Amino acid sequence: MSGFMVHKVTQVKDGPLLMEGPVEIEMDDGTTVRSDRFVVALCTCRRSRTAPFCDTSHRRKVRDDG
Repeated sequence: MSGFMVHKVTQVKDGPLLMEGPVEIEMDDGTTVRSDRFVVALCTCRRSRTAPFCDTSHRRKVRDDG
């Protein structure tokens, strides 16, 4: 594995992806966002107001179980 750095990514059930930081993310419009945090939570529910970062909006999800 020489030549590149490996970062751990953890998928949280019904939650975000947790990624070892710092991270630099290229958005679909070509802009770049950066976080220097040790662990970064990336939104997967698409409800976050701080996308691509998680703001715990997934916790307010109403489930229809029947």
